[in-house]
Formats: sequence, structure tokens, C-alpha cells
Amino acid sequence: MLAGVFEVVWVAGLSHATAWWHWFITLAVIIFSFKVLLDAAAKLPIGTVYAVFTGLGTGGTVIAEMVFFGEPADPLKLLFVATLVAGVIGLKNVTREIEAKRGE
Repeated sequence: MLAGVFEVVWVAGLSHATAWWHWFITLAVIIFSFKVLLDAAAKLPIGTVYAVFTGLGTGGTVIAEMVFFGEPADPLKLLFVATLVAGVIGLKNVTREIEAKRGE
């Protein structure tokens, strides 16, 4: 989940960076985000890790753009973000159940 949060930060950085140090911070956050992603992938199934990473990144980016950068909050857009988040939560729960059955 941490990698997904940092993904939101670096995507915003790519969109809104204007100075050299903005780009430097964006690059550092990209590297850290992928490091956390790789650490999670070493312990969890890669499909689940990537789905959570991209799902949180996508949903978080849309919400962050609305909250911090004045992007219009279209009801349909919010519905699709909610659907995406529900899918990520569902996938995470199903993976947790599968892992629990393997451990039995």
C-alpha cells in the first residue's frame, strides 16, 4: 500500500514539476516507490501486489488531482474510482484467503 501512496506522489510530480528540484524529488520518489513494490513482491503474489499498486495509484491520483489541483469531481469518475478500490480490496481479501488455505 505504501508503494501505491508514493505512486500518487510521483505521478503528481510528473504532471506538475516545474523546477529542477521538483524533478529530483519526483525521481527519488519513483525509485523509493518501486523499491517498496519489489519488497512487497518478494513476500506476496506479484499479481496481487501489482493490482494493489496500480489500483491505489490510479484511484489515489484521481482523488489527489481533484482535492489538490482543482480537477472537476465528476460523479461518474467517482463511481469508477470506487469500483476500482472495491476491486483492489476484493482481490486483496481473496489472496489473503488463498494464502491462509495454503498454510493449512
